[in-house]
Amino acid sequence: MVTTSSLGFPRVGVQRELKKTIEAYWKGAASEADLQDTARTLRLRHWTMQKEAGITHIPSNDFSFYDHVLDTCALLGTVPPRYNWRGGNIDSQTYFAMARGNAQVTAMDMSKWFDTNYHYIVPELQKGQTFTLSSNKPFDEYQEAKAAGIETRPVLVGPMTFLIIAKKTADFTDCRCTLVPGIVAVYIEALKKLQSLGARFVQIDEPALVLDLEDRYKDAYKTAYKMIRAAVPDLNIIITTYFDGLRDNTDLAVSLPVNGLHIDLKRAPDQLESVLPKLPADKILSLGLIDGRNIWKNDLRASLDVAEKAVKALGKDRVIVSTSCSLLHTPNDLDQETTLDPQIKSWMAFARQKLAEVATIAKGLNEGRGAIAEALKASDAVAQDRKTSARIHNQAVQAAIKAITPAMASRQSPFPVRRIKQQAALKLPTFPTTSIGSFPQTENIRKARADFKKGSIETAAYETAMKKEIEHVVRFQEKIDMDVLVHGEAERNDMVEYFGEQLEGFTFTRNGWVQSYGSRCVKPPVIFGDVSRPAPMTVKWSSYAQSLTAKPMKGMLTGPITILQWSFVRDDQPRSQTARQIALAIRDEVSDLEKAGIRVIQIDEPAIREGLPLRRADWKTYLAWAVEAFKLSSCSVKDETQIHTHMCYSEFNDIIDSVGAMDADVISIETSRSQMELLNAFVSYKYPNEIGPGVWDIHSPRVPSAEEMTGLLEKAEKVIPSDQLWVNPDCGLKTRGWAEVEPSLTNLVKAAKGLREKRKKAAA
Repeated sequence: MVTTSSLGFPRVGVQRELKKTIEAYWKGAASEADLQDTARTLRLRHWTMQKEAGITHIPSNDFSFYDHVLDTCALLGTVPPRYNWRGGNIDSQTYFAMARGNAQVTAMDMSKWFDTNYHYIVPELQKGQTFTLSSNKPFDEYQEAKAAGIETRPVLVGPMTFLIIAKKTADFTDCRCTLVPGIVAVYIEALKKLQSLGARFVQIDEPALVLDLEDRYKDAYKTAYKMIRAAVPDLNIIITTYFDGLRDNTDLAVSLPVNGLHIDLKRAPDQLESVLPKLPADKILSLGLIDGRNIWKNDLRASLDVAEKAVKALGKDRVIVSTSCSLLHTPNDLDQETTLDPQIKSWMAFARQKLAEVATIAKGLNEGRGAIAEALKASDAVAQDRKTSARIHNQAVQAAIKAITPAMASRQSPFPVRRIKQQAALKLPTFPTTSIGSFPQTENIRKARADFKKGSIETAAYETAMKKEIEHVVRFQEKIDMDVLVHGEAERNDMVEYFGEQLEGFTFTRNGWVQSYGSRCVKPPVIFGDVSRPAPMTVKWSSYAQSLTAKPMKGMLTGPITILQWSFVRDDQPRSQTARQIALAIRDEVSDLEKAGIRVIQIDEPAIREGLPLRRADWKTYLAWAVEAFKLSSCSVKDETQIHTHMCYSEFNDIIDSVGAMDADVISIETSRSQMELLNAFVSYKYPNEIGPGVWDIHSPRVPSAEEMTGLLEKAEKVIPSDQLWVNPDCGLKTRGWAEVEPSLTNLVKAAKGLREKRKKAAA
């Protein structure tokens, strides 16, 4: 029989129960027992849901209090020395300090999990790193499920993927492969323990197999899995790959001495043709047919065509029908959406519905298409509806795309000319200070927004409340003498959702939450059709904020690539086409802001690196249309108008030329958590425009001193000329409290002013 699996399930709960309990625990309003009770309730609910849906291989250890890579650090005992861990099982205090930092110690780096918007904690390893089993989590959760009568397939991040995604420090990169024996020894210990508890299958995630791998890493893969197979010969190990195809790593993947291989047939459908003839006769093939990254219903007939080809080649017993990747990246349950437009809702499937799709395809393979005739008929109807719906296809938008010219993606003058005009217009000091955009979203702000949405208060009352919050933010920035101000974005729920709500072609869910990092959840917009801007979106608020001050006020927008990346995007046309549509909508907004007298406009693109394909062969095409989209959105303005952009938690070495090609007048980037290491990209590439390397890690609940920020700026000066440097936090301040924001921004301005004086004296 064909069996079924899911590679992982959303953790936070349909009502974000985990988020709420974790944040209460951090504030001291919930105990560790409360935390564990919530976790157990969620795990049991999700295991039961998968069992009832007909999933054969149900994952365990896919749950996490913060991040699965951080959990792997805990499992392996790779705790950086600054946390003063003294061995033994890693306690929650150490675990959360690694994730978030605290008043005494900085957090570990975060980075994007491959090309997703999920942030993982970056392992910090060093030459001679030792590994020791330091967490019982995989074993406890397997036993917990077993006690509930549910057999699970424990999930582990693979040893090679863990090593490959670890922090690229100077003393570690070249010796990475020498750590293989040590790390594999702990994996063997963990696998033996799982087997002794009764586990028959274990899922080892090795998404690094879809990357461009050096020969030394390919050899290390062979070494690692040869050691594992020799130590646990009777345990069924399934290696899972996802987010792209195996390509030139196909021979390596099929040759590893394991029992099964999972491939992503949503991201790389063509790879089935190369994998099938090479798969050894003793291996199972897991088919990633159900999209774990998006919310559209599966085309059951098309998936059956693919699956039947695999069954014909391998036989039913060697085929597993599965999700393409973990369902972590999708919302929990579409049935919770009671306000979605019925037609658009009929096109969707969330995690719970995707489980049913997996089971339906397997049933069709096992019992024949007649057994799922009604499901096939319904699936065909959805596919036809999306092809023809006038709600999706807008002739005016398509005409605007055809009318795009190269001149629309170019500023009037080169940066040196623009810079002189902007200096004359803005009259900014050296080391100008600003923040990234948002200020704390207080309880009062959230209550006013919720009341307004519920209809409890009128529009006038809501706008009065928001204007009061904006004035508070403006007056505070004037008080501390910030140079370029922001209005604080009190009126905005989310940097993408806010714009999507005002654009045609978008729809929104009420409970479509997905985890971004830790307790941070986002509710991605859904792009279902052609995108256009029916009316100005931000001009009223930015104009009001500018009316309160003589200092420059930034207009704040989200860029086309970030809106694309952080949304659930239609899958019936190329992503590049959707990006151009969004870019034209943002372009209209930029032009209106300039007409309203806004002289500084920030178009955030934190996701441009995230969208980079995993294979270098695909980079050129993506970067060409991504840069074009940004320039389409930003290049309608006069030379005197200063265009900013912001990027966070990205490694820029790979795309530094393209970052320069975006031709923003000022770019701000995350660098404080990495202690300015991300500026290494700018050593050989002489960035021509201005740059604000973040000096305050806003993802950590600590207040950095002015001296600490000064030290970071002095590091930055070694790479970037002083007259090109701006001073700003790493990211927006939405998630921080005023008790942290006031002293931190005060220290930031103090650091900038101190450095100005220091440089003046040095020049004299």
